[in-house]
Amino acid sequence: MSNLALQARRRARLRYQLRQKSSGRPRLSVFRSGKHIYAQVIDDAQGRTLAAASTLDKELREQLSTGADKEAATAVGKLIAERSKAAGVSQVVFDRGSYLYHGRVKALAEAAREGGLDF
Repeated sequence: MSNLALQARRRARLRYQLRQKSSGRPRLSVFRSGKHIYAQVIDDAQGRTLAAASTLDKELREQLSTGADKEAATAVGKLIAERSKAAGVSQVVFDRGSYLYHGRVKALAEAAREGGLDF
């Protein structure tokens, strides 16, 4: 099997598990590219994004040297926690997509927990 097929299977398996365990909570979804990292809090019942943050945000772009390291992921995690609190969301389900819980994804998750999100 190709790497993309395995990645798609991993993503589908994780999404299925999240739907089973979410019990109506919004989903904190993470996307990691080579240059940036993005996070969204999504309400799947209504199909809308409640909060979003990324290394492309103007306030973060000025502070960070690059968007592709753990420091940047930590900053995005704190920002998404702050924005989701402002939107009235404190409990989420963490959707790491097809990425392993390691490195930048782990740094973002830990920073979001420190910022007050419960997952």
